[in-house]
Amino acid sequence: MENTIWSLVPPLLAIIMVLITKRVLLSLGVGIIAAAFFVESFNIMGSLGLIWESFKGVFIADGAVNTWNVYILLFVLMLGILTAFVSMMGGTRAFGDWMIRRVKTRAGAQIMTMILGVIIFVDDYFNSLTVGQVARPVTDKHRISRAKLAYIVDSTSAPVCVIAPVSSWGAYIIGILGTVLAAQSVTDYTAFGAFLEIIPMNFYVWSALGVVLVFALRQADFGPMKVQENRALETGEVLDPNSKEKIDTESNLPVSDSGKVSDLLISIVALFIATIASMYINGLGAVEGDKTLINIFGSADASEALLYGGLFGLAVTFILFFRHTSNGKLSGKHFKIGLLEGAKSMLPGFTILIFAWSIVFLIGELGTGKYLAGVVDNANIGMTFLPFIVFIIAGFIAFATGTSWGSFGILLPIAGEIAATTDVTLILPMLAAVLAGAVFGDHCSPISDTTILSSAGSSCHHIDHVTTQIPYALVAAAIAGLGYIVLGIFGNVWLGLTTIIVCLVLMFMFMKKPEKVEAVDKSIAQ
Repeated sequence: MENTIWSLVPPLLAIIMVLITKRVLLSLGVGIIAAAFFVESFNIMGSLGLIWESFKGVFIADGAVNTWNVYILLFVLMLGILTAFVSMMGGTRAFGDWMIRRVKTRAGAQIMTMILGVIIFVDDYFNSLTVGQVARPVTDKHRISRAKLAYIVDSTSAPVCVIAPVSSWGAYIIGILGTVLAAQSVTDYTAFGAFLEIIPMNFYVWSALGVVLVFALRQADFGPMKVQENRALETGEVLDPNSKEKIDTESNLPVSDSGKVSDLLISIVALFIATIASMYINGLGAVEGDKTLINIFGSADASEALLYGGLFGLAVTFILFFRHTSNGKLSGKHFKIGLLEGAKSMLPGFTILIFAWSIVFLIGELGTGKYLAGVVDNANIGMTFLPFIVFIIAGFIAFATGTSWGSFGILLPIAGEIAATTDVTLILPMLAAVLAGAVFGDHCSPISDTTILSSAGSSCHHIDHVTTQIPYALVAAAIAGLGYIVLGIFGNVWLGLTTIIVCLVLMFMFMKKPEKVEAVDKSIAQ
């Protein structure tokens, strides 16, 4: 059943079950079992063996520890522990109180989160996990639901990284672009030059960021997000009360009454600087050829940098914590509580990530992405709608497989070949449409690692994040898709961008800010 239409069944089964049952691990488990049975042609023993191999592969690869996965999992746990200790020291509460005097509205809090997401662009995992933790004290104070926080974080991680040359994504994409251009004998652009020219053509990035900004300014939500936001506005409950104990374990922690803003900022800044420094040192040792900043960060092992950054950030946090114990505000017994509760807070994201990696491996064995790519390759599509069709197909592949990087690797060469054999002037718009579509699909997919980590970093129930984000991502995708249709018809990138801007302006004009938002802003300001 590999490389056939049947390869779509297991991933779609898992995704549909997630959306219907709201039980992520059960749904992923069913998808894993179905994929294994399909690969092994329903041989029970072979399927069980393949399921074991898929989980084993999360931790062991080629006879050695799979350091990429293991280091990321360790960083997830370390960030939970760091956050718990910062909360116990009173740093979270002090930072929230300090920021509330400066960020006086719900719109301001959401825009602040968006700006943080844009600034921290060097790696999507680091972005997803840290931005939510920094912004959460402020968004909680302004009665912004964790679902909205996770949406903003997710919308400014992969969508920003995909257009940032100095990032783990930039180097990966530039490497593939160089191969594609060489294979099609295109000499008008260098790989880096092509990457820069593609940036304005990546319509989903600009649409997604624009939609975040419009909803932040207008505060007029719809769908499942409106339910989450209304509850937060009316009751102050930023999480569903039914899942609060599982997600928000900080409510069980003791909090020092002598906390300072520095208790949070020093820990987070130490984490950030150590991670960036580790990426630079690691990449400098691994880079081949010119030691440019792009090549250095592109050659870095981001997972190793996250591990060392996390260890340094934890060490600094522990030093700050023991300062509080010497003041008698906290005691040694709280150290164990912080470790246990901090790790516990990240267990949902930790386990979902393991299951997601397992099903992604099996989907790769099924050849789901290759099958869909073959459909595109063999289709006789009119040139006018090529960028739009490629955008949709890339989105579907990334949604079903849970990986934008895998979609890049599969579809970029095919898109280059299609453009070269039809109209070579469309090669950059086609490649841009692949990047945009893959990020869109990854943005929506409940089995995407960045979606999972955005939930974990924002302390949001994963299924709440997925169900509230999908309608907003679809709005952004519809606007981006319209931009690609205009680009295909007129062959002008700037007309496509103008179409996106016009759509966003119309959204802003026709949305009305609810009165209860203004009432909450006034009450918080007082």
